[in-house]
Amino acid sequence: MDFPSGGWGRDAEVPSARPVPGAGPGAVNPFLSLLHSISSGLSETELSAMKFLCRDKIRKRKLETVQSGRELFSILMEQQEISSGSLEFLRKLLQHIDRDDLVAQLVQFEEEEPHAPDGQPDVHEKGLLKAASAVICDNVGKEWKKLMRELGMPEVKLDRIEAAHRFNLYEQLVQALREWQRWKGKDAKVADLIKALRGCSLNLVADMVEEKISQLNTGAR
Repeated sequence: MDFPSGGWGRDAEVPSARPVPGAGPGAVNPFLSLLHSISSGLSETELSAMKFLCRDKIRKRKLETVQSGRELFSILMEQQEISSGSLEFLRKLLQHIDRDDLVAQLVQFEEEEPHAPDGQPDVHEKGLLKAASAVICDNVGKEWKKLMRELGMPEVKLDRIEAAHRFNLYEQLVQALREWQRWKGKDAKVADLIKALRGCSLNLVADMVEEKISQLNTGAR
């Protein structure tokens, strides 16, 4: 399918979106396809309303040049307000203009099972992940969703896990970490868990994980 070439804006380059699982060479990027579909469904009045809601995100002069949803989304991607793994701001925009049908498209995109990279972490890394996960589950309570968001997990998956294990924070985090490892496949790394913990200001837990990993690595020599 040929997409209009002039719709991304005169002064905005098309940003390189974060790789989306399943979007290989020659495939249309699912995230960009989603944005194109949403843009095509917006009326001029709805676009105007969305532009107004973005006034605290985008300079007035730049907003005035926006003539389509694609142009608006391009700028928001450049400014890292939206991405394939961070759709909350876009969801709020669509909710504010009462487009539940477009919100449903967003939810469907988030619910589609990503194709994890082939293979699994090697035996050593799997052991480290198991140990790190045990430390995290023992020491991260009500902030578990914040941690999983930092790891890039879609909100809809977190809500599903929370609903399935209501009132059991420990089991919610156990299942969320399992889902994250399955999602990442061979790319699941303890280093990512530590980075996410620090990104959430859970530095004490990050230190505990690092200490545990250090002990295991020393014992393996």
